[in-house]
Amino acid sequence: MIWGFYHIHIMDKQVLESSEERTFQYQNSLPSLPVPPLDESLKKYLDAVKPFLNQEEYQRTEDIVKKFENGIGKELHQKLLERAKTRRNWLEDWWLNVAYLDLRISTQIYCNIGGPGPFIENYWPPKEGTQIERACVNIWHTLKYWDLLRAEKVAIERSGNAVLDMNQFRMLFCTCKIPGVTRDSICNYFKTETEGECPSHLVVLCRGRVFAFDAIHEGNMLNPPEIFRQLTYIQKRCHSEPDGPGLAALTSVERTKWAEIREYLIDLDPKNLTLLEKIQRSLFVVCLDDSSPHATPENYTEVTRLGLTGDPTVRWGDKSYNSIFFSNGTCGAFCDHSPFDAMALITMLSYAEGKINENEGKWKGSDKVRDIPWPEELVFTVDQKIMNEIGHAKESYYKKVSDLQLVNYAFISFGKALIRKKKLHPDTFVQLALQLAYYKCHGRPGCCYETAMTRRFYHGRTETIRSCTMEAVEWCKSMLDPSASACQRQQLMLKAFAKHNKIRKECENGKGFDRHLLGLLLIAQEQGLPVPELFVDTAFTTSGGGGNFVLSTSLTGYTKFSGSALPMVHHGYGFFYAIRDDRIIVTCSSWKSCPETDAEVLCRTVFQCFQDMLQLTVTAQL
Repeated sequence: MIWGFYHIHIMDKQVLESSEERTFQYQNSLPSLPVPPLDESLKKYLDAVKPFLNQEEYQRTEDIVKKFENGIGKELHQKLLERAKTRRNWLEDWWLNVAYLDLRISTQIYCNIGGPGPFIENYWPPKEGTQIERACVNIWHTLKYWDLLRAEKVAIERSGNAVLDMNQFRMLFCTCKIPGVTRDSICNYFKTETEGECPSHLVVLCRGRVFAFDAIHEGNMLNPPEIFRQLTYIQKRCHSEPDGPGLAALTSVERTKWAEIREYLIDLDPKNLTLLEKIQRSLFVVCLDDSSPHATPENYTEVTRLGLTGDPTVRWGDKSYNSIFFSNGTCGAFCDHSPFDAMALITMLSYAEGKINENEGKWKGSDKVRDIPWPEELVFTVDQKIMNEIGHAKESYYKKVSDLQLVNYAFISFGKALIRKKKLHPDTFVQLALQLAYYKCHGRPGCCYETAMTRRFYHGRTETIRSCTMEAVEWCKSMLDPSASACQRQQLMLKAFAKHNKIRKECENGKGFDRHLLGLLLIAQEQGLPVPELFVDTAFTTSGGGGNFVLSTSLTGYTKFSGSALPMVHHGYGFFYAIRDDRIIVTCSSWKSCPETDAEVLCRTVFQCFQDMLQLTVTAQL
């Protein structure tokens, strides 16, 4: 239910190409995910619901929590501890299923993550006719990363001295989600060199058609001129012949429906299964998109929107990585969120970006093109029913995504450097600005989900930082109270900073409470017990529980890459940001059909709040 990016502090380094360490060598020595003490989790939960309740409601919720703690909660907690004894990560399967694989909505629209390539800022400004040339350089660096990963030469990430779990990196390549009637599944065919053979072909989508070619020929990787030859062949054919059926659009359908269509497709002709498996096993999908989104370093709105919700016939929504190249040489990434969080992707993209910049956006190697086999077209057997389903899928998709309002702007007055100089945490700075902006726009506190990473633990993924604290609300009120002095406001702001920093640390160290509560609820469900009152209390939903956060947010690192996902609830916002030394890039999304939200207004208000907060540090001599 919850699709956030990683909260990450380790993005400023590059891949070590000749490291002594092997990428996955510490996987078995990572600590197990802990189960926090019940009393501590419930205390934190009460603290988190406070901003949304009046005195009477809070009293009622407090009574429910006490009853839970001394009754059924104690029993469920014991059962959870039992489960944790036999599993290195008691949450892993549950999380994958509940947050992703059990969803029946269109995951391509509502859960997938994506973002624009920042290449326009250096060597690749938008320019018609550069699509293939840039694509082949970009693809080549991505293939080099796959090669490093297979050789286990990608640097192990750390937070301070703590080694982080690297398992998600296995999911970047050769990974695909398969629709199921009640639950989807994930297929992963990636193998390191020591584990054995790994698929090495790419799939290319263009004008409703599907092609494949191998990235390795006679033991050596294709170089950019060779990839250029393959992509040019595909593009020429697609531009001179009729469009294909656009089968990829079916991945955007509600999950059960897609599972049924897929079964029908396989029954129609067993060859269709072979072709589907070829797509599933591929390294990643290359999307040649005919649109030319406008983009400037200050405004990535159009590239981001089209990357996330562009032509569904040239995206395989279930693939862990789709690399999108637009007609004017801009590009984007589009990913199924279930196998990994954004961090792994951003590390890979940052590697490629570093290499592309090092080489000034050009290929400086040999122009020699070997005699390699031409790409093969994957021609599916389709009938009128399938063609009708593709038609319905496209119609439904465009109707849904036309309701999306999305902006992606750069705030360029200052960034991490100045915030750090003021001895403030840059991430907390943005989170508090967002709280203030939401309060200004909506006149009330906004329950907020921020992603924290739990990768210090075996197969750890995320925990929820609830950014809307009582301290943040008190500070927001002071900012809107004309009688409050700058000194009062500043003291309240520093209190709010301290509280947020404390919660972040707890979450990263396995001491958050959201996943713990989820575990207790799932144990009750597994045992066939009635849903405990705690989870049906209005305070639970009002404060964001059960995936009801009005603000779904995440830091996509201190990198050049910004990312985005759509809001969690209809009356909410998706708010994602990258913090660079000199700027803060923000992507904000909302639904046009909701009369009370406006992504453009919220984003502009946040930018104003950045200035107000900086002003506060100046007037109060911070």
